Amino acid sequence: MTPKELGYYFPAEFARHAACWLSWPHKEASWPGKIDAIYPYYCQFIKELTISETVCINVNNEAMKAFATGHLQKEGVDLSKVKFFLHPTNDAWCRDHGPAFLINPNAEQKKVIVDWNYNAWGGKYPPYDLDDVIPTLVGKHYDIPVFYPNIIMEGGSVEFNGKGTLLTSTACLLNPNRNPQLNQEEIETYLRNYYGVEQILWVEEGIIGDDTDGHIDDTVRFVNEDTVLTVIEENKNDENYGILQHNLQQLSQIRLLNGKQLNIVELPMPDPVEFEDQRLPASYANFYIANHAVIVPTFRCDKDDKALQIIQSCFTDRKVVGIDSTEIIWGLGSFHCLSQQEPLV
Repeated sequence: MTPKELGYYFPAEFARHAACWLSWPHKEASWPGKIDAIYPYYCQFIKELTISETVCINVNNEAMKAFATGHLQKEGVDLSKVKFFLHPTNDAWCRDHGPAFLINPNAEQKKVIVDWNYNAWGGKYPPYDLDDVIPTLVGKHYDIPVFYPNIIMEGGSVEFNGKGTLLTSTACLLNPNRNPQLNQEEIETYLRNYYGVEQILWVEEGIIGDDTDGHIDDTVRFVNEDTVLTVIEENKNDENYGILQHNLQQLSQIRLLNGKQLNIVELPMPDPVEFEDQRLPASYANFYIANHAVIVPTFRCDKDDKALQIIQSCFTDRKVVGIDSTEIIWGLGSFHCLSQQEPLV
């Protein structure tokens, strides 16, 4: 039986969390020449998370745990809210390799995990064998069932409204480097069965510089069951302008299960962030919705304040907290890419 047949579904991120899962960054090649520069900002992120949810951190060994603890203490993090797990990883991107928790409040076993296959965004960054088994290790720790769809899927490629709708991009999910044996209809069947949704909505593109081939968490995010924030580029000469206008047009034509149009709130893109002549995938949409706050990457840019105000207008029940992500984005991802929520049930 699939999770859907058993009544399980993947809650929206704005639903209550029991915890947030992270994998401590340690791969120098992900932040070549500047991995040490990310730790203060990464620990600020953790400090903010601990205000309202437990933070579970995968570490490779006791030495890494001690190293992480030192950085967390330096930033004044409440370590009583942090749990370490000796789950070795290849890299830090827990949104994509971490556990996908599904819930069924009416079942005896209220929470289960789906362990999708993981190949580091189309085999771009081997090895990824340790990351691929993280969800199963978490399932073993909790002694809860783990389901295996046996296809490639990444958490950053899917977005949920908690009411039966999943939003994704063709650029990523239909890329031949993921599941070349499956067509769109077959992929939709997996999404329905293993995320417990009814409706799959598609936009086409991702932003320039995104090495994931177009993850949705850089472009369109649900803020409630019928409202999305979507990034737009204001500079018509920027490479992202046409891509994001096309996505905006597609979103305007979408209808939800109840027949309603999406409420669409436009969010500006930051000015281009470049390092060593490389355009980085900087986007204000890569925020994490915590229980008490929305934690938003900022980029030392004039548009930071405007973006924070727009996001704040969408979250009347949470404060919006900007944390500088200029160093972190050199790893080609930000706070949402680094984290995976565990729902409260």
